[in-house]
Amino acid sequence: MQKRLRFPKSRRLTLGSEFQRVRTDGTSYRGGTLTLGVLKSAEPKAPVRAGFITSRRVGRAVIRNRIRRRLREIFRKHQHEISGGVWIVTIASARAARETSHALEDEWLRLARRASILPL
Repeated sequence: MQKRLRFPKSRRLTLGSEFQRVRTDGTSYRGGTLTLGVLKSAEPKAPVRAGFITSRRVGRAVIRNRIRRRLREIFRKHQHEISGGVWIVTIASARAARETSHALEDEWLRLARRASILPL
């Protein structure tokens, strides 16, 4: 039986103040379809937390929710490889709606490596 990896609410950024803190104190890495905001904490034992932003420019609600589900799945798959104590905000551009899940994952991994939160 395969162990199911979870992405509980405690690992998500949900408050506007948390998103704002990543924006003001963190560093952003821009790609073609995604932008990754990263805030590294002083305590490396803290859990990795992630948030996702899809504006109305991405598309209607169904499309925005689909993109968020894909991004959550990408993060969930790679969360154990990420160094601890990091807050990540992934922002999808309007072009993200036309990309495949595999293309989004490649872009996210490339940006995460550039941010030095994933091993090369």
